Amino acid sequence: MPERDLERLLAALDPRLSTERYSFELTGAATLAPDTFAVIRWSDAGISPPVVSVLWSESVAAEVVVFFLVGPALVARLGARGVMALAASAGLVRWVVMGSTTAAVALALVQPLHGLTFAALHLACMRVIAATVPPGLAATAQATYALGAAGASAALTLASGALYARLGAQAFLVMALLCALAIPLAMAGRARPGHSATARPPKT
Repeated sequence: MPERDLERLLAALDPRLSTERYSFELTGAATLAPDTFAVIRWSDAGISPPVVSVLWSESVAAEVVVFFLVGPALVARLGARGVMALAASAGLVRWVVMGSTTAAVALALVQPLHGLTFAALHLACMRVIAATVPPGLAATAQATYALGAAGASAALTLASGALYARLGAQAFLVMALLCALAIPLAMAGRARPGHSATARPPKT
């Protein structure tokens, strides 16, 4: 690996410079961890298995729609960091609602937000990598981002188990707080001078 390319990769992935990385990991972890306990909460609230299946299917369908239809247009229009902020905002709304009620209608309205909190977030992350990392190092950068997200999700899943046991539905509000923290991080990365989501590093 050429030394100059290595320097660029480390600079692009340096947490001190990459607020969008923090935003991605906070929103991603806050999305995956509560899903582990959502069905338990719904079942305990008396929601029937067929309705639970419909609610879960909504999120899966929304993910597919965003990946293939809506997401690319959103990233093109809002930019990667704009979509990260949108995904975090969607997560905030989703977890506040899920922590506040088990009404099937309310849950049905927010479950499609999974398409933003997962699929759109992933597309935005890939756009940031494409814009900031030399093409030959894209796979390394993707692996680094995935490792960070997986680690954060694993740690938060373990922590959320203890939170859910202790707080019950209010554990979802903790996830909402993480999404709220991710919003300004995404916007800070978007506004950082000289840091464009569409510009590639200069060739030398």
